[in-house]
Amino acid sequence: MTLLELLQLLRKHLRLVVVLPVACALVMGAYSVLFMHDTYTASTSMYVLAKGDSTASSTSLSQDLSASQMLTNDVAKLLKSDRIVAKTGDEVGVHNLEGYKVDVQNETTSRVITLSVTGPNPQVAADVANDMVENVSEVAQDVMSIEAVNSIDSAVAPTNPSGPRRALYVAVAALAGLFVAIAIVVVADMLNTKIRGQHDLEEIVPVPVIGRIPVTREGR
Repeated sequence: MTLLELLQLLRKHLRLVVVLPVACALVMGAYSVLFMHDTYTASTSMYVLAKGDSTASSTSLSQDLSASQMLTNDVAKLLKSDRIVAKTGDEVGVHNLEGYKVDVQNETTSRVITLSVTGPNPQVAADVANDMVENVSEVAQDVMSIEAVNSIDSAVAPTNPSGPRRALYVAVAALAGLFVAIAIVVVADMLNTKIRGQHDLEEIVPVPVIGRIPVTREGR
């Protein structure tokens, strides 16, 4: 089937090609509004201060930086540990931070860690982020060679939701509906074995067509 034939086929079933994507988009839009609740993201950043940073000499600066970056990676992993999660959950009143997503990002060339907490309550999300910084600082000082984990900026309760991305879901649903509509039209055409013209007849019977009888109305 050529592209031109496909376009002609879709034109014949234009109602299905238009109605199905619109219906899918409307259903997804209604579902996202009624059943997908808003989520809020609170973010904070922290700086890992290793022991001996203030007394490091210029000759050992490169080695100290490499070691401190390894400690930063350990602190980033520690933020998601069961100990930190459980302790923070008890302090904010959310058992094991259920319903809240914790995202930790850190670069290999920096000792700055960015912590983002996403959940249904903006104030609780901010409290979780700030408490995790305090808790990880205490634990890191106990179990690692770290002077402190200092908060650069405290998390504040966001005023606008960060999700869900309803417009994206609606667009994907519309595209899915369009794909299904095209698939239905193509499959239905392939399953239709009726002879609908000279072209179909020539494909079935390997003989040339020498004449055509026009369709008459009322026996004329």
